[in-house]
Amino acid sequence: MTVKIDKGSALENLSLTPLIDIVFLLLIFFLVATKFAEEEKQLDMPLPEASEAKPLTSAPGEIFVNVLHVGAKEAPGIPDDQRLRYFVSGEMLNLRQLEHRMRQAKADNPNREAVIRAHKRCAIEYVVAAVNACLKAKIRNYRITTSQPKG
Repeated sequence: MTVKIDKGSALENLSLTPLIDIVFLLLIFFLVATKFAEEEKQLDMPLPEASEAKPLTSAPGEIFVNVLHVGAKEAPGIPDDQRLRYFVSGEMLNLRQLEHRMRQAKADNPNREAVIRAHKRCAIEYVVAAVNACLKAKIRNYRITTSQPKG
């Protein structure tokens, strides 16, 4: 006597089309999200050169601080402190706002690291001010990036 097993009809009515749609939407979401995360590294700015420079790779928890100081020739008549700009996440900040942003970043993630990128003609005092903002926020793990010399 043979036993008949009733498999049911649940699998016959299962449509994979919505599942495939969700997978594609998730794929698109993560592709777009990674492009926004790379925006900080792609701010077009000439960096100072160093022979031992390594390619920049970002780790989770890094915050990029871009330092740009417009010279007196490019902006005549503007006071020195107003020609200085710090950029974090695409937003232009002054020094006080940078210190606040760094404190907030440290509170959000206690293992936060800072990557400071400065224009190659930027005076060292402005880079030191960015480092000081990191130290005030108790971000002890920071680095100043350079680029490799061409040629």
